[in-house]
Amino acid sequence: MGPTDRPPPTTGFLLWHVSLRWRVAVDRALAPLDLTHATYGLLATLHGLSRDGLEPSQRELADYSGLEPMYISKLARSLQRSGLLERAESQTDPRAWRLTLTDRGNRVLRKAVATVQALHDRLLAPLGGTKSTRSLELKDALWVLLKSFESHPRTKVRPALRQPAGRGRK
Repeated sequence: MGPTDRPPPTTGFLLWHVSLRWRVAVDRALAPLDLTHATYGLLATLHGLSRDGLEPSQRELADYSGLEPMYISKLARSLQRSGLLERAESQTDPRAWRLTLTDRGNRVLRKAVATVQALHDRLLAPLGGTKSTRSLELKDALWVLLKSFESHPRTKVRPALRQPAGRGRK
């Protein structure tokens, strides 16, 4: 079997490689801000939940983001040492830590969001850009796949994700 006789790559293989390259691209773009894709994800998720008036615990952030609670704890401690967020013991649950962005965390996050948005524009340019029909169809398809995991006991890992209001395709 020669190189041209190989079967085409599977969808899983393609998703895996796109996600690896996407994560590396985000890590590299955020490096000047001393952030990684994971720390950016935690800060952005915390900001989004806080904007809705919530003060999520580390556990709630883990449940919402789909990341492991121990990983969220590690990231939160690192971001606290960097002065980007504060961790405070919960008034209602002595085992829980409430997370809030600091002023510095909000400033860094604003820069990071602009950086990531510009990167997304560049990464999605082959599909016509972030607002193109092809990009919106890709996003819709990814949502369908992600939601399908929640209905299968063997693939459900965290409580149901909610598609952000106003961010899906209309």
